[in-house]
Amino acid sequence: MNTPVRRPPAKVVLFNKPWGVLSQFTDADGHPGLAHYLSLPGYRVAGRLDRDSEGLLVLTNDGALQQRLTHPKAKKWKTYVVQVEGEVDRQALTLLQAGPTLKDGPTRPCRAKRISEPAWLWPRDPPVRFRKAIPTSWIEMSLSEGRNRQIRRMTASVGLPTLRLIRTRVGAWSVDGLALTQSRDAPLD
Repeated sequence: MNTPVRRPPAKVVLFNKPWGVLSQFTDADGHPGLAHYLSLPGYRVAGRLDRDSEGLLVLTNDGALQQRLTHPKAKKWKTYVVQVEGEVDRQALTLLQAGPTLKDGPTRPCRAKRISEPAWLWPRDPPVRFRKAIPTSWIEMSLSEGRNRQIRRMTASVGLPTLRLIRTRVGAWSVDGLALTQSRDAPLD
């Protein structure tokens, strides 16, 4: 008689990832992985952030949940605050909202609006480059897809190179109240 294998209940952990840290537990190419900050055997990242991005990272101990969260059909909305080089104008926002066409095809329409620099923003180490003659501005963007370096490519396509990219929300989960490098358990979404 076969007894069913008992899997632990699905759990989710939220982590506020600093700039320069990989979205994997192992180090690579001289860059630290998540193991420098978290001890979560059996957990996997659900939706990566590249090394040059900061903010909310979702981890789970359940492979099926990870697949549901990251599958393109899930259309899970992710929100970012983006510091760009240059002045954001109505035309750039309209192009971003419509979903610009990138080298790998058109993007889905997104939500984009100009915002002030967030008051809650933590300092970045190293700091973002500063050029006296070129202004910077901030955009809040929400996407329902997640291609490789998509926001950076979208802002560049409208003439606004990304300087800093911070994910603040994935679905109902938020980075609110999480200091840099902190983690917390989260309810299932």
